[in-house]
Amino acid sequence: MYYNGFNPDKTFTMTATLSRDTIVAIATAAGRGGVGIVRISGDISAIGTLMTQICGHSLIPRQATYGAFISDEGNPIDHGIAIYFNAPHSYTGEHVLELQGHGGPVVMQLLLRRCLQVGARFNVRMAQAGEFTERAFLNDKMDLAQAEAVSDLIEAATEAAAKSAVKSLSGEFSTKIHTLVQQVVHLRMLVEATLDFPEEEINFLEKADAFGQLERIQSQLATVLATAKQGALLRDGINVVLVGQPNVGKSSLLNALAGQDIAIVTAIAGTTRDTVTQAIQIDGVPLNIIDTAGLRETDDIVEQMGIERTWAAISKADVVLHLQDASQMTDTTQMLLSIQKQLPKDTPVLTLFNKVDLMNTTQQQLLNHDDNHLSISAKTGDGLAALRERLLQIVGFEKTQTDTFIARERHLDALRTADEHLQAAYAHALTQADALDLFAEELRLAQESLNLITGAFTSDDLLGVIFSSFCIGK
Repeated sequence: MYYNGFNPDKTFTMTATLSRDTIVAIATAAGRGGVGIVRISGDISAIGTLMTQICGHSLIPRQATYGAFISDEGNPIDHGIAIYFNAPHSYTGEHVLELQGHGGPVVMQLLLRRCLQVGARFNVRMAQAGEFTERAFLNDKMDLAQAEAVSDLIEAATEAAAKSAVKSLSGEFSTKIHTLVQQVVHLRMLVEATLDFPEEEINFLEKADAFGQLERIQSQLATVLATAKQGALLRDGINVVLVGQPNVGKSSLLNALAGQDIAIVTAIAGTTRDTVTQAIQIDGVPLNIIDTAGLRETDDIVEQMGIERTWAAISKADVVLHLQDASQMTDTTQMLLSIQKQLPKDTPVLTLFNKVDLMNTTQQQLLNHDDNHLSISAKTGDGLAALRERLLQIVGFEKTQTDTFIARERHLDALRTADEHLQAAYAHALTQADALDLFAEELRLAQESLNLITGAFTSDDLLGVIFSSFCIGK
């Protein structure tokens, strides 16, 4: 059930479809491991039959029981631990049975097949991607932001991202959103009460401190949005594309940033024929460093294909590093203009003068140095620390911020939309005499945008998109 925001006269609900089927899946990763888990969630009749048929007896809720998992012939499939979680005291809020055996893929498949066989008359079926967590959300075990944090924690690429995902999973992000919603609801109550009783001639804006309340809400929203942007960077990272002419040191820079020999480096022009991507991290922020084929005119068909992929990578870049050989400076204005034409609007380009180790101090001083130009040596490592710092500055990451929670692009969109509605509400409040109803409507829309984050009001289509990105069994 999803609440569609405050309304003094009525409320209405929108209910997502919650399947009553009992579902089963292997909850551990594919491949071999010390332990493998088959998870079942659903109806007590199905769960109870599975317990007696596979474990040989009923289980005490929330108590681990060691024993054999029995096949239809009465022989052990495996020996392991079975745990029964009675509703609503489970991950999904339903009755849940977990069978923890040895983590061999064949053993897991046999156990899964046995569950489907026993549960056939109860319509036990394979779980869809993310269906266990979706049921947890629909059964009010967690809100939508927390549910998304489950997937983000599993997929975290850095320690900082994992810690931020845990904060969102524990409800830190949701609490901030709920606080904002409550404040908006309170302000809506005052505004709509004034609309309902105009004869009282209450000087609403002054006595209710509407402007002050609205300004405080906007200030808190700005803080949450800034923190969410940091969390989105930790989750999604940034794509950094290395471009330039052949032999300017793109592959050497990739290797230097990665700390290992990822790309082949030779003195032969055109060695790199394809894009090479390496994931690294800078202060917990994931970066995909993309080395590309050198840009030049060539009759080599394979190299031409590599150059086409270079331009494709440039068009999707968050940051472009344009490398030049500082020891053999040539006019690259035309190339830089060509690069900028391929970029989405406002994509930053940072020019790097590489191979400064081949220059003397006087020559280095002649190079242009500002926020968009840096001198480096991929060979010696000179300037790489400054490059890392500059990359974090470009994407707006604050290293001093420690209360970051994980966030997604849809969260940022919802926060920005809410802010736009609050700004519009403020504009209408300035002309209260003939626009108080518009003020109230903008507050309602702001609340609705915030509710999209936690799932207090959301659509089945959005849920389908979110949970389909989860792994099977989670």
